[in-house]
Amino acid sequence: MFLLILLWSCFGPAVTASAAHRDGPCFVDDLVAALHDATGKDGELLASSPASFGICSESDSSPRSVLSELSVGIRRNDRKGVEVLDPAAVLVSDEDDQEGLMVTFDLPQSQLLKLKPVLVLAFKSPPTDGELGVTFSSQSLQPNTQSACFSGRTLYILLTGKSSEGNVEQKWNISVQAKSPSTRENLKDVLIGGKSGSDVRLTPILLFAAETGTDTRHANGSGSSAASSQTTSLSFLCELRRFLDAGLPQQHAEPPLLRLDSLQALPPLALGLSTSETLLAEIINSSAPTIFSFSSWSSSFPVRPGQLALSPALLGELGQRLETNERQIRELIRQGMVPQTASEKLERLRQLSAFQKQDSSAEGESQYCAFLLLKALQMVTRAYNMQRKLRATRAGPSTRGPICGLGSLTVSLEKLVLGPQSADLNNCRGSCAIPLINGNNHAVLLTYHTERGDVNERGPCCVPLAYDPLEVIDWNDEGSFLTSKPDMVAKECGCR
Repeated sequence: MFLLILLWSCFGPAVTASAAHRDGPCFVDDLVAALHDATGKDGELLASSPASFGICSESDSSPRSVLSELSVGIRRNDRKGVEVLDPAAVLVSDEDDQEGLMVTFDLPQSQLLKLKPVLVLAFKSPPTDGELGVTFSSQSLQPNTQSACFSGRTLYILLTGKSSEGNVEQKWNISVQAKSPSTRENLKDVLIGGKSGSDVRLTPILLFAAETGTDTRHANGSGSSAASSQTTSLSFLCELRRFLDAGLPQQHAEPPLLRLDSLQALPPLALGLSTSETLLAEIINSSAPTIFSFSSWSSSFPVRPGQLALSPALLGELGQRLETNERQIRELIRQGMVPQTASEKLERLRQLSAFQKQDSSAEGESQYCAFLLLKALQMVTRAYNMQRKLRATRAGPSTRGPICGLGSLTVSLEKLVLGPQSADLNNCRGSCAIPLINGNNHAVLLTYHTERGDVNERGPCCVPLAYDPLEVIDWNDEGSFLTSKPDMVAKECGCR
């Protein structure tokens, strides 16, 4: 099965497709992954899938059949063959009777419109206030009237469309109405934000399924091997983000958001074929937490996959560290600390990195992907090791309250597309009294004075004594770069 997706964003009265590309480079890949994961290996829909795709009940056999067919087809072809074609625009307006909303899609000329499409409505974020039943009506849908249910678990809605008669521009006018008139404002919130200022909005996608071998290179000219390599590279990065989302401990950081560009940093270092062995060895052996970021996004980016040229010795070390960290992750999964879904994503990352394949033409790219995978695995194992260390510190015996030691300090990170979306930078908390924790002679002197009632002198404070940097691997229009933010993560505390 071949999948071609028409992508645009419905974030206002009329929006062009390029805005959707900038909004999220992993958007299409996330949809394909969600469809892939809707069924199990036996081809049966998973119990959570109907709610995720807006299917109201067990009796809705038609949307369940569509979802199952798409999922099995994507599984069979290992998510390959996904293309994107920009449409013209989308318009959302009130209907004349004020009871519903009219959504108009301007579709460009394409031979693919002769195929039977599936219209996917993807949530930017799902609604949380109960369930909203919605009816979609249009001569462009088949059947003309279809229903869906929005809830806090809904990620996508599937609507079956009608194929066109020829390669012509056309408009799809779809009437959207809430099943209960009193919930019309909720419907408006779901589609465009509404008067309440809700950020629950939809991104429509028109998806076509064709038999394997269909030549669709005329759609956007991306049938070349370079485009295929670019797609593989982006798929790897998007799967890397999903692995981090599934594998890292759930952290609840509060605003304000931390801007990475507001932090002091060493000069960025390019990651590529010319990167020095010394630098790569330092990064591979570094225990510092790593953030993966897109500092810019456009429809033409990333324009090329990253590549590395490691020596046989360093390549062997990379492989050994990958194996060690993978064993640690699988043990965390076995213990139930990391969700089982992380195991599936890890296997997918191994397949995409092709690190074990002896393909000289892909060697540089596979090394690059294996390097990124190692940093992600190190990030996850580090997070759980730090959790254990913090728990041990809190559980330590004390007769005078918490002793000076590491504590958690989680911050949200602004405008990160890949992730993680937050980072634990740690902080030092607790009391400083005899016997001091990591105290020097000056701290002993301060304690001596304050314990004898000298109010003119401050007592020693629990402060960080050593730091790890925060490493940021960033992609922009010029390639990928490593930036180190020094003295960022507290790793040792003492009384000073």
